[in-house]
Amino acid sequence: MLNLKKLEESLWESADLLRQGSKLTSNEYCMPVLGLIFLRYAYGRFKRAEAEVLKNRPMRGGRVMPVSASDFTSKSALFLEREAQYDYLVNLPASANIGRAVNLAMEKIEAQSEQLKGVLPKNYTEFNRDLLAELLRIFNNSALDDVGGDVLGRIYEYFLNKFAKNIAADDGVFFTPKSLVKMIVNVLEPRRGVLLDPACGSGGMFVQTGDFVNHEGMSANAAMTFYGQEKVGYNAKLCLMNMAVHGLNGIIKSGDDANTFYHDAHRLAGRCDYVMANPPFNVDKVKSESAMSAGRLPFGLPAINKEKEFGNGNYLWISYFYAYLNERGRAGFVMASSATDSSGKDREIRQKLVETGHVDVMMSVGNNFFYTKSLPCSLWFFDKGKTKNMCSHVGIGGAL
Repeated sequence: MLNLKKLEESLWESADLLRQGSKLTSNEYCMPVLGLIFLRYAYGRFKRAEAEVLKNRPMRGGRVMPVSASDFTSKSALFLEREAQYDYLVNLPASANIGRAVNLAMEKIEAQSEQLKGVLPKNYTEFNRDLLAELLRIFNNSALDDVGGDVLGRIYEYFLNKFAKNIAADDGVFFTPKSLVKMIVNVLEPRRGVLLDPACGSGGMFVQTGDFVNHEGMSANAAMTFYGQEKVGYNAKLCLMNMAVHGLNGIIKSGDDANTFYHDAHRLAGRCDYVMANPPFNVDKVKSESAMSAGRLPFGLPAINKEKEFGNGNYLWISYFYAYLNERGRAGFVMASSATDSSGKDREIRQKLVETGHVDVMMSVGNNFFYTKSLPCSLWFFDKGKTKNMCSHVGIGGAL
């Protein structure tokens, strides 16, 4: 069983080392450390997949046939050349240029994955050799082999909480607890089709969906097409890393053109079989004209203030999630509790939404689920394939 406290202590130790031995500012700690954790976690998955591949492996000329990258695709693992394997890096001799070796490991992994090109950190020659060797040792931790789901997102949240609290607050970056993600996935039961997360963060919805589909005996990459939008470029890189280490392929767009309020970046309105998301709550100052021109508002507009802005983006998100669905599409998402009984224009949109008959179920969630915030919320589910009737409501107290 994972000792989360021990893992967090190791992370804190690594951050202390970074503060002492590098010129990185606190909000720059995440990516180089996450790169090492990525290598370690990828190595753990590689070794487990390799053991499975080698079972009953055919022989030729008295020797077991060597493994190749294609053997690992169906195992949801990255194929790692020797120079990209964590134990190789940990055991490099004292005379080795460790920074160059880690950069090379990242390059070799990027060469194995089209979606990772230009994503992984490759600035390790900037680190003191002894510092980097110690960081590699710290993350040579068997606990990382036991973590399931959105491991990188969980660790990323830890670093945001400890070293970049202002960034976390400004960007609305709050890691979605695995229990809530699993609930959304288990209710929707995705098995085949297009899945969109228009606020994808570190990609936890994709990871859990991949696990669900693979557990059903199918290949997630063959059965599902994953699309994501993420305004924060840092988070989008993390999402691509997280998907890759779980053997998933996806198309993730980031930056200003991926701001969901103003762009349907993948042109998926009306085309999605599934939508899953944990969007930032209660976003204000959304420019009404830009949002209106981007469409996806089937129930009309939320209230607009005198600055020609939407003062709260919750019902923009709700409208988008519905608009993305095809004629039998299903959606599950996290939403601020206040959205269930907000008044004015929100109430009008909510009434129109209920009248479609496509609201499937709503779950009230207690305020102790989020890792860094006490934040009551609800889970909403849409099902365009259901017949008209009233939605269900389920209350959830402390734990799922």
